[in-house]
Amino acid sequence: MSPDRIANFIVSIVPFLLAITVHEVAHGYMAYRKGDYTAKLMGRISMNPIRHLDPVGSVLFPLLLLLSGTGVIFGWAKPVPVNAFNFRSPRKDMVLVSFAGPLSNFLLATLLAVIFKLLLLFPGPDVLWSSKFLQPLTAMIVMGMKISIYLGVFNLLPVHPLDGSHIMEGLLPHRQSMVYSRMAPYGWIILVVLLFTGLLHTIVGPLYTLIFMSITKILGI
Repeated sequence: MSPDRIANFIVSIVPFLLAITVHEVAHGYMAYRKGDYTAKLMGRISMNPIRHLDPVGSVLFPLLLLLSGTGVIFGWAKPVPVNAFNFRSPRKDMVLVSFAGPLSNFLLATLLAVIFKLLLLFPGPDVLWSSKFLQPLTAMIVMGMKISIYLGVFNLLPVHPLDGSHIMEGLLPHRQSMVYSRMAPYGWIILVVLLFTGLLHTIVGPLYTLIFMSITKILGI
């Protein structure tokens, strides 16, 4: 394992934890706004990443990606519990709750881009903004943008158990939605095949690049 790959992984840790935490909090908060207090009562509407860590998705899977040399570091958090029976319009509200996660990642990436821009425009004292401090900070911010966007796009894939699958279930007519939901047991198999064949990045990459380039272009970074 090369030193560059290890350094890249270390720089990714904090942005990754931030991205998955914001993602899950967004799900829980939207569910709360729509009448489901389950996540709130379980303490899951919290910015404490420990509450959201999943041993496999937040630790083991990113480490396996690092060792595999795929060049992509991402994973998932422990899903926020949602009880759709508490919603006034279960199908519609579940779509909103599911979409809240990816949307929060795109907004987080935009916020990080704004912070990056401000750092470039308003440097502080030379001692504070020395290269020893500024370079690792900006590296983490850029990595945070990339991870957040990738996580958001990845979760929009209509493959169980990703958010995109729940969005699809809510948008399809009831009969087609029931047929589609029967594919849930095969979701993880599909994702593993997509990941280790390289097809995942082929699918996610174009939209990820479009969003990343759009944000940076608009802000003039």
